[in-house]
Amino acid sequence: MGKVSLEGMEFYARHGYYEEERVIGNKYSVDVTLDLDFSEAASDDKLEGTVNYEKVYEIVQNVMSIDANLLEHLAGKMIKALKENFSQINHVQVRISKYNPPIKGLCHKATVELEG
Repeated sequence: MGKVSLEGMEFYARHGYYEEERVIGNKYSVDVTLDLDFSEAASDDKLEGTVNYEKVYEIVQNVMSIDANLLEHLAGKMIKALKENFSQINHVQVRISKYNPPIKGLCHKATVELEG
């Protein structure tokens, strides 16, 4: 067993509970950690023994491109899509951050973390 992580993927998207967030948009950061057995890739140096990082990024990008109200919903959709595309994944951890969330005060980012 091992872990593969893609960290600091950045997107500009129009997610949010408030209509203004969906009009203006915002910057988001996504980290994904996948638990899987990649012993074959470690010994044979073949992509088939692990996950294709480019495909993982594309899945996250596709989810981020569809407007949603909640970060929690986006994280759930990412977990489902990643598991559907890579049967060798045993566990997924997704962390999504929204920069400068619309609260009445200073806050660098709001973050949601979901595992599945």
